[in-house]
Amino acid sequence: MKEHFENIHYSDFPRRRYKLFFYFHYLCRKFSKNMRKKIPSLVFGLLIALTRGYGSPQDTVNILKIDIKKEIGSTTWLYTQKGFDKAVSENFDGVLIHINTYGGEVLHADSIRSKILNSKLPVYVFIDNNAASAGALIAIACDKIYMREGATIGAATVVNQTGEEMPDKYQSYMRATMRATAEAHGQDTIINGQDTVIRWKRDPLIAEAMVDDRTVIPNLVDSGKTLTFTSKEALKHGYCDGIVGSVDEALKQALDGKNYKLTVFKPTKIDNIKGFFMSSVIQGLLIMLIIGGIYFELQTPGVGFPLAAAVVAAILYFAPLYIEGLAANWEILMFIIGLILLALEIFVIPGFGIAGISGIIFMVAGLVLSMVGNVVFDFDGVETNDLGQALLTALLSLTAGFGLTIYLSSKIGAKGAFSKVALNTALEKNKGYIGVSTVERELIGQRGIAYTILRPSGKVKIGNAVYDAVSENQNYIEKGTEIIVTRYETGQVYVEETH
Repeated sequence: MKEHFENIHYSDFPRRRYKLFFYFHYLCRKFSKNMRKKIPSLVFGLLIALTRGYGSPQDTVNILKIDIKKEIGSTTWLYTQKGFDKAVSENFDGVLIHINTYGGEVLHADSIRSKILNSKLPVYVFIDNNAASAGALIAIACDKIYMREGATIGAATVVNQTGEEMPDKYQSYMRATMRATAEAHGQDTIINGQDTVIRWKRDPLIAEAMVDDRTVIPNLVDSGKTLTFTSKEALKHGYCDGIVGSVDEALKQALDGKNYKLTVFKPTKIDNIKGFFMSSVIQGLLIMLIIGGIYFELQTPGVGFPLAAAVVAAILYFAPLYIEGLAANWEILMFIIGLILLALEIFVIPGFGIAGISGIIFMVAGLVLSMVGNVVFDFDGVETNDLGQALLTALLSLTAGFGLTIYLSSKIGAKGAFSKVALNTALEKNKGYIGVSTVERELIGQRGIAYTILRPSGKVKIGNAVYDAVSENQNYIEKGTEIIVTRYETGQVYVEETH
């Protein structure tokens, strides 16, 4: 009988009751017949008490806490995503987001919002003072909102880095996103006598008013004011489920007093570094460095600093994406092939044609596809917003990189910092500098053929040697046409067709 009692497991809920019953039934048989009449009520009472007592370990709810206590960006999105993946893989019962932020990048906040709305686990949020702008979007996506006394939520107008409001197309997107997030929580049906009222759990119009100062809600917000709630106002209007003083109080309310075990998700230093380099701003700067470094390296003899800068920038761009499983080998190779094709078009093949266009397409495709989680050309799991952001980042960065490179090229040798990296000495004749006769000067009057098409510059072959040349009067000369050298000036051979 002792062995029978020791084999009872707390987790074996249905079987435990029968084992306890048989154990006490065995004890009952040891008592007298007169006492046996009083035993059943005592047994069942004891069984109920033991059942409740032993049931507490099984009722413990495991909650994973994710902190969002800084500006929302790529780093925040990265470790929030990892936190949710951990919650699912390790069978947590729910997630609590501890938020205190003034906002950040809308695109990354939208990714976090989507992660919350698509989560199969319940998600709670404790607003510890601030959930402004992008933080409000994240908070509204959660199943239950708890706020500290004096906390605020709202002010979700889209602004740029200087604090100025963005054009209406950005505000329109944010208005729709906030409305959709509020609507995702559904409606309540309230029956009062014979009256039935259907009411949003979180009014979408209120969510919109947090973005657009033109939205008017009678007795709540007037036109010209962007809505921000205090904790008491949020509680009154359905945007707060309770005013609490700590995470512990928030979870006690959310879980109706059940026992819980709280685990804090802590991102690693590597996650923070990866998140920093995966920021759209940093990625844009790295793309500009890659383009600029390669251009300046091709303009100078030998291998030097520009190429080293381009290689380091490429490593910093692709390495975090490769580690995260976003950038595949073929996507990186596509970018490299694009660079090679573009270099061939500029420095080897005269004019600009198929190789140059193909190079640009390959480069853009490699950069864009490396930023999104596609599987070869399967984009089923890729959010439209993520693809659009990647395309915009790549195109803007490439354009800015080419533009800045051309601008810096014209400034090298001028006044300022760039004067240190160029030779500015003028080789003037009155200072004793004289020209030295060159081999090309002896070519004047000699005949040859156009080695490539001259448009109007290209290459000519005279004897067994090939020279760079320019067509007189800027005329085009087809490949293979007989030419004659007419003059040699400023280090340049000039030719024309023979007649």
